Amino acid sequence: MRQWGMTIPKHHPNRMLRISRTLLSLTLTLSATSPMAAQGPGGPGPAPGGGPPGRIIPLRDVPVPQPGGADKYIQDQGALIALGKALFWDMQAGSDGRTACATCHFHAGADHRLRNQLASPANRSVTVTLNRVLSADDFPFHQLANPLNNSSEVLRDTRQVAGSAGVFERVFRDILPQSEFEDGASGSGSAATLAGVKLRQVTARNTPSVINAVFNVRNFWDGRASSTFTGATPFGDSDPNANALVLVNGDLRRESVHITNASLASQAVGPALNAVEMSYSGRQWPKLAKKMLALTALGRQEVSPDDSVLGFMANTEGKGLRPEYSYALLIQTAFRPEYWSSTTLLDAGGKPLPEAGAAGATERYTQMELNFALFWGLAIQAYEATLVSGESRVDRFLAGDTQALTPREALGLQVFQAGGSQCLGCHQGAETTAASFTNVFRAGANPNNPGSHGFFRTGVTPMEDDIGLGGRDDFGQLLFALGRPGNANGTFKSPGLRNVELTGPYFHDGGQATLEQVVDFYARNGDFPRGGNLGPGIGRINLNNAGSRAALVDFLKALTDDRVRFERAPFDHPSLCVPDGHVETSPGVVQVSESDPRFALSGEDKWSLVPAVGRGGNAVPLQTFEELLRGVGSDGSRAHAMNQACVP
Repeated sequence: MRQWGMTIPKHHPNRMLRISRTLLSLTLTLSATSPMAAQGPGGPGPAPGGGPPGRIIPLRDVPVPQPGGADKYIQDQGALIALGKALFWDMQAGSDGRTACATCHFHAGADHRLRNQLASPANRSVTVTLNRVLSADDFPFHQLANPLNNSSEVLRDTRQVAGSAGVFERVFRDILPQSEFEDGASGSGSAATLAGVKLRQVTARNTPSVINAVFNVRNFWDGRASSTFTGATPFGDSDPNANALVLVNGDLRRESVHITNASLASQAVGPALNAVEMSYSGRQWPKLAKKMLALTALGRQEVSPDDSVLGFMANTEGKGLRPEYSYALLIQTAFRPEYWSSTTLLDAGGKPLPEAGAAGATERYTQMELNFALFWGLAIQAYEATLVSGESRVDRFLAGDTQALTPREALGLQVFQAGGSQCLGCHQGAETTAASFTNVFRAGANPNNPGSHGFFRTGVTPMEDDIGLGGRDDFGQLLFALGRPGNANGTFKSPGLRNVELTGPYFHDGGQATLEQVVDFYARNGDFPRGGNLGPGIGRINLNNAGSRAALVDFLKALTDDRVRFERAPFDHPSLCVPDGHVETSPGVVQVSESDPRFALSGEDKWSLVPAVGRGGNAVPLQTFEELLRGVGSDGSRAHAMNQACVP
């Protein structure tokens, strides 16, 4: 594969783009450590790592899954990674010009904001306190008189979800020329308001980390991000559309996309058009493309000149990337010209327009704009595939460094792998998840059993609140069509546990604040044991010994990679201004924003800065969710303490 800087598109006026040694090195490293996936029993997938089935081994022993069939579209992996990182962190991608993918994944790949993070579960409407600042006293959401007995008196059961704040509820009208802001109208009013003032919407599930997500066969809590990427939606082969335009002998043709081992690409194209997460309702990919291609990449954000991927392109005299490193150039360098080089103007359906003036300026599209969803998905997948954290103290211990763990952490490893704890039933192998390629394609896995795919019913919430993998996709197809009807109801993807110390709150409802609360949850065998809410096995967990539980917590913390803890490369990033709830003039009274007269009665955002960091990382560690709840780190001893204001 050609490296970025060695081949420059002839269509670009500056053909003297200098070679990026950083990206060349990064690409060569990925190629060396990430062999193409082998054929497994269930289809394409990496060959399982060594060691006993299910037991933890060093993550470096597991090859990073590679997308099958992507070489048809990609010509330069280094440029693809750079494009993906820029798109992932760019706030301009949101309809409000202020919401990036990273807005919900800025903290160890997850989200640890406290204010305005509560929502109702997917299938139930419950009363939540809007714009609330969460405190330690709010957790766990389901509180029992005896934390180790799920039949003891229920002291609190809020049935709420700690999700992630996204965008205001608005209806898309059009993009605005040369602007990151989009034209829209206030929504129907179904979204939450506080005393008549509209607030940012909040997702109905907690945000999982993107770090190590490349090892998952399917992504999202409910698995709706298919392992097969079809170019525009998360839903794999449920999507019947030919989502790419290819130039063949001077003619543009519709082409179906079918890329395997690509659930990160499938996941990436979901939030961009989601009317809660990033988009005004009704926005389509060609509009997002036309907007982004006209803007300076990361134009409102700082990029460290020492950024491990973007640094050599950073505008050291302003924000974003230097003008010559446009999104168009990155696409031209990363992708093969048959997917972007046509100059024919097209309508939104890909049909040539009879003349230049046959449609309004924002209704005429290029091939590059109409293929933008394909570029977006593959680029963000390429970037996220570099976010692999396999340098924890546990990895060193398993590789033979017997001093890497304390005696209590080593005991915790034994507890984790012992039959009584049953941790390995859901958190297997180096990836610490049964949803990984290694597990799913292991010989003997039952394809009709959701557990064989890493999806389990653990009694976190009742099934009627959220049926998870038992749901349907946007094309009306069951997310899990195998086995008997309803066998996937209430099951959710088992998350990997690496860096779990930094990714609270926990579970798909965000209902536990600390790892101690999580371990107690399993010790009592779930919160909702009746009504079919527990799958096989979880009702027989034995974690009765307090010393074993404490050791298990210590072990889980030892799974943190210090590169993640200090945001060292590849976990460094541009700056980000994060909406952290709304300004209140008095308790329960939200200040009305006057920044945009088109949207009356919208709440004034409170913004917190996530500073840019280069390859060397931060001088202080990331704050844990528990520390944020308790105010630990507000003195500068922790990164991302959410007490540094910014103007987006």
